[in-house]
Amino acid sequence: MDFDKAIEKRHSVRNFREDKKPSYRDVIKAIDAAAQAPLAGNLPSLKFILVSDQNKIDELSQAAAQSFIAKAKYVVVVCSDKKFLEKYYLDRADRYSKHQAGAAIENFLLKITELGLSSCWIGAFSDETVKRILKIPDEIEVEAMFPIGYEQETPSDEKKSKLNVDSLIFFDEYKMKFMKPKYKPEFR
Repeated sequence: MDFDKAIEKRHSVRNFREDKKPSYRDVIKAIDAAAQAPLAGNLPSLKFILVSDQNKIDELSQAAAQSFIAKAKYVVVVCSDKKFLEKYYLDRADRYSKHQAGAAIENFLLKITELGLSSCWIGAFSDETVKRILKIPDEIEVEAMFPIGYEQETPSDEKKSKLNVDSLIFFDEYKMKFMKPKYKPEFR
């Protein structure tokens, strides 16, 4: 699948097939794609936990209060360990950690889509409960969870409602809706 197609096709899935389990190797390929994201100072801060134990997946579903997670065959939990970023970037470490997580997660989701798998970005959950279930140390931050499986239904070919780029872009300064010409043509 080409890059533009993966971007266009990617969407959040909350209804997974129960009769088909993805290859864990494909999930690892998606994690590898996440690891290719840009890093502040080339200092990696992310860790990934690939959860396949159904009891733990059920508990993670409860920690997020989202029952559809329990139907996934895998859950990937993304965590940040900011200690190296804090050493070099002090008060900007948290910002850079979030940048790295966002870039890696987008790579991950696009690779999941390319591989024909589905997921949904889960950001609402009890951090303490997730840390307890997966034995994550206190100083590690849980960024997000991603249930993974095959989509139950094939999405319709209808276009997803997305924002038009014209409503997102400004030129040279905030609220400037038009690009200024480089030169003014002289008319005679």
